[in-house]
Amino acid sequence: MNPRTLLTGAAARLAAAGVESPRVDAELLLAHALGVPRARLITLDDVADTARFESLLEQRVARVPLQHLTGRAAFRHLELSVGPGVFVPRPETEQIAGWVLDRVADLATPVVVDLGTGSGAIALAVAGEHPGAQVTAVERDADAIAWTRLNADARAAAGDTPVTVLAGDMTDPQLLRDLDGTVDVVVSNPPYVPDDARLPREVADHDPPLALWGGPDGLDVVRGLLHTAARLLRPGGLLAIEHADAQGTSLPALVRSHGGFTDVADHPDLAGRPRYTTAQSQKRDS
Repeated sequence: MNPRTLLTGAAARLAAAGVESPRVDAELLLAHALGVPRARLITLDDVADTARFESLLEQRVARVPLQHLTGRAAFRHLELSVGPGVFVPRPETEQIAGWVLDRVADLATPVVVDLGTGSGAIALAVAGEHPGAQVTAVERDADAIAWTRLNADARAAAGDTPVTVLAGDMTDPQLLRDLDGTVDVVVSNPPYVPDDARLPREVADHDPPLALWGGPDGLDVVRGLLHTAARLLRPGGLLAIEHADAQGTSLPALVRSHGGFTDVADHPDLAGRPRYTTAQSQKRDS
C-alpha cells in the first residue's frame, strides 16, 4: 500500500478516536512497525505488509499510550524505556530538569536527589548533562522501579555518570538519613492529581495510580515531601516540585507555610501554564 494513503487513513481513525496528535502518532507507529526512522517514511513507495502497523493502530485507537506501543519516550537528550507500570515522562517536565541543571552548572560535584523518579527521567537527565553530579533516584512503586533500574543501567552502559537507584517512599522520615543536610537540590515530579480529577484515558487507564493521585487537593504527598526535602537540603539548598496547572497558587502557598523555605517562586511551562515551584532551604534547628 502507498504509505501516504496508509498514513492519511490512520490519522483519520486516530483523530476520530480523540487522539491529540493523530498524524504524528500515525507516522511514529508506522516507523516503529517497519523498524525505520520516521524521516525514512517520505522515501518509501510501498508498504508490503501492514499487519503489524494495523495491530499497533488498533491499540492506539483504544487509547493505549503511544509510548507503550513503541516502548520508548524521549526526554531532553535521552530516549527512555517505558511501558506498563511506569509513568510516561511528559515534555513539560523537561523544564524542571533544565532548571536544576542551570542551578548546579557551577558546582563540581552537586548532590541531587530525585524523589518519585518513575522512569528515572529527571535523575538521568541531570547525570547525563552534568557528569560530576552525584544523583540519587528514589521510587516506591515496585513495578516502576524496575523501569528506573533498566534505564539507569542503560545510561551507565552508554557512558553517563551512574545514578544510585533506591526503593523508598518520599514521605518516609527515615529516607536517606545519611544525606541529611548535605543535598544541593531536591527535585520531584510527585503524585499531584486531585482525587476527583478527570483524566485522559491514556493516563487514567495506563499510568500507575501511585504516580497520579495526591488526595482531595492533590497535595497530600507534597506535604510529606516537604518535610523530607527540608531535612535533606543543606542551608541554601534548592527545591523544585512539579505541579498541575491549577496548583500554581496552592503549591507555592503550601511551601511558604512549611516554614523551612525562602525565595518561593512559581514557573510556567512553554504554554504559559503554571508548572513547577522552586524554593531555597533556610538554616534551621535540627
